[in-house]
Order: sequence, then structure tokens, then C-alpha cells
Amino acid sequence: MDQFNRFFTGRPTTTIAQDLLGHELVYHGPQGTISGLIVETEAYLGINDSASHAFGDRHTDYTASLYGNPGDLYIYQIRGMVCCDIVTQPAGEPQGILIRGLEPWCGAKQMAANRKTSGVNVSNGPAKLMKAFGINDRQLDGQAMSTSPLQVRLAATKTPLMVDAGPRIGVNPSGKDAQQPLRFTIHGNPYVSHTKRRDDRADHGWTTYDKADH
Repeated sequence: MDQFNRFFTGRPTTTIAQDLLGHELVYHGPQGTISGLIVETEAYLGINDSASHAFGDRHTDYTASLYGNPGDLYIYQIRGMVCCDIVTQPAGEPQGILIRGLEPWCGAKQMAANRKTSGVNVSNGPAKLMKAFGINDRQLDGQAMSTSPLQVRLAATKTPLMVDAGPRIGVNPSGKDAQQPLRFTIHGNPYVSHTKRRDDRADHGWTTYDKADH
């Protein structure tokens, strides 16, 4: 079992989703190394979770990666937009964590160029952050993080001052689990999606603060 397998299993998916906050999602791509600090995650809890792609133990070729090993990437598209989910729990237990928001860190200028915008809109959403990385298709789907150019840096880069929990965004509001507090965010970070600018903190919600593009 490699380090990614160990990190993404052996504890509840909700715990892992909170623990990911402050870690870097890193992409070693054709434009060089790009990374962002994870500031927003959503946990999806498998076959009994009404918002999960595996609800009801649904198996399709498209969702096969979600049933893979802990630390595998489940890259999917919704309305033509690419999103990144990380598999948690042992193979065959289709739980995962959606990466919903990143604070640009390494290669912030390239991220802005890829998105053709600036400020928080560069990466304050799951499809936005993938486009900011220059990832526009599902080629990385099913890859293990140990060998993928897209991976989480397991040593945390930043420590949150406070973590908020609330309902997930964009799930079926009539589903039985729609209001479960399975979305985790850095309190006051401007790159969290669906927040008001008046709630942004000058320190971005970290115990220590400095700027991106290291």
C-alpha cells in the first residue's frame, strides 16, 4: 500500500475531506508545475448517498473509477465541464471527495491565463480549477495518484483557522441527503465558492498568510 492509499482510507471520508483543506493539489503538466491550496471539498458517501454517482450501487463504464483504489482519480464531466474527485475507502466501496475550490499557489499567473480571468473566479469552483490547471478532458480518469501528474501533496502547506461545514452545492434538492453537512470550507477564504466578498478575511483563513506563486 503506497502513501496515497494510506492517506485516503482507514478513516471516514468526511474526516479525510476536512483533512485535505490546506493541502496542495499539484499538476505537473505541459505548462510546468501548477498548484493550489485546497479550500473547499465535498464528501460523497457511496451507494446510500442520494447525491453520489454510485447511489443505489449504480455501476457504469463511466463511473468505474469511483469503485477503484483509495487515492485513484475519478475525473468526470458535467454539462461539458471537467471535475476532479478522489476515491476514498477500499476498492469496491465507491466513496469520494470532490475538490471544489483552490487558492492559487504555484503558477498562479498561468492559472489566470488558462481561465482568461483574474481574482477569485480563477478557481472558486470545481470546473474552474480544472480549467485553471489546463485540464480539459478525462484522460487522467482512473489514474493512481502515485503515478499521476495530478496529485495531492500529503504534507499540509497551510493550517486553517476554522473549518465550516454545510450542505453540498448543485445536488438534487429533493434527495434524502441533500441537506447533509458534507461540504467543508476554509472560513473566510475568498476562493470558496458561493460566498459573499464581505465575508472574506485578510488572512484568507490561514494561521499564517503569504501570497501565491512561490
